[in-house]
Amino acid sequence: AVLDLYNNGGRVSYTQVYNKLRKVAGVPWQDVLIAITESFVSQAELGPSMDSLDERWARRRLLAAAEELQQLALTEDEPIARLQARAQELIFKATAKAGGADDVKDLIEVLRKCYVELLERREGKKKAGLLVKYPSIDMMTTGFKPGDLIILAARPSMGKTSLVLNWAVNVAKSRQRTSVLIFSLEMDDVQIGDRLVISELFRYKSEPGAEVTARDYMTRLTDEQLSRTTSIFNELYQLPIKIVDRRGLTVSEIRAKARKVKAEDPSLGLIIIDYLQLIKPPAATNKNWALVVGDIVREIRDLAGELNLPIILLSQLNRGVESREDKRPVMSDLRDSGNIEEFADVVIFLYREDYYYPDRAKENGTEGLVEVIFAKQRKGETGKAHLRFIREYTRFIDVHEV
Repeated sequence: AVLDLYNNGGRVSYTQVYNKLRKVAGVPWQDVLIAITESFVSQAELGPSMDSLDERWARRRLLAAAEELQQLALTEDEPIARLQARAQELIFKATAKAGGADDVKDLIEVLRKCYVELLERREGKKKAGLLVKYPSIDMMTTGFKPGDLIILAARPSMGKTSLVLNWAVNVAKSRQRTSVLIFSLEMDDVQIGDRLVISELFRYKSEPGAEVTARDYMTRLTDEQLSRTTSIFNELYQLPIKIVDRRGLTVSEIRAKARKVKAEDPSLGLIIIDYLQLIKPPAATNKNWALVVGDIVREIRDLAGELNLPIILLSQLNRGVESREDKRPVMSDLRDSGNIEEFADVVIFLYREDYYYPDRAKENGTEGLVEVIFAKQRKGETGKAHLRFIREYTRFIDVHEV
């Protein structure tokens, strides 16, 4: 009777239930009403009763997920990577709050959170975003925001990998000891490790007899150079940086590995993927390449939102930039740019005059000068920052850094 009233949009009350039961032959409606009255839940019991219902519903969702997982495990015509990704998705949904109630928020609730965060920033308890410890960059971004997808694009050998590795070390060195996960689809783990060490050796550049350039590092070191280099190794040992150096990863595999690392290490606060064009597309698709790339970018942005951290995705640029007089990148230079611009929260380009015009840069004194072009910022201003690239150390420094 109660369910029938509810399904027909009627008001559920004792009177309505009474009238409904009286029309049903053979139902001892007096006994039913007495039983309902005796089983009335008091206000004190309401909370625990709701918790009990919520727990039972959660168990039912877990059982349903387990049954579907069992069926997935028996499926032999699907790639294992896709099955694993689907399994993770099922577990995430089964352990999320029922009904999606958290998706609907009153404005007053949102504004309260905004005000609390405003006060926390004012008191220095909370940063606006993830700082990379380059003042000119942090001033432009106020820190990379959780859930944001940052596209860093440049022509080959412009220094984009070196820059994000510099950022990774600075983030890992922060007082919060933020963990960083690097997906390197081009270089192997040893190449990444060597770059991290060489970049940190820049600090000894001005010390006679202790200077260790990339060329020195790859040959035989003196005792003094080895001592300095060993101290860098000991510092880097302590940093919470994780590296995945498998080539040909799909988005599903990247997502699965990122979820696993985040579950094991809640302090994970930054993911770097080097680079977009090396991510393996789905095996079977009728879409053209630009649409496939757009889907990949969208899924990576969704992953940033799911894990609530910024993801920096490196990208190549079209060769068309080489044919222009002004070779500073613009949005249309993004290779396969179909939806990259649309889905990215931040788009950053790198431009070095000495890359294209070494003689002119030498005359102008702009050797190593890098324009960091913020072509898009969904939550900030567009503009430029300037860094200097020290090639022999694969190191970026602020233009005013000595």
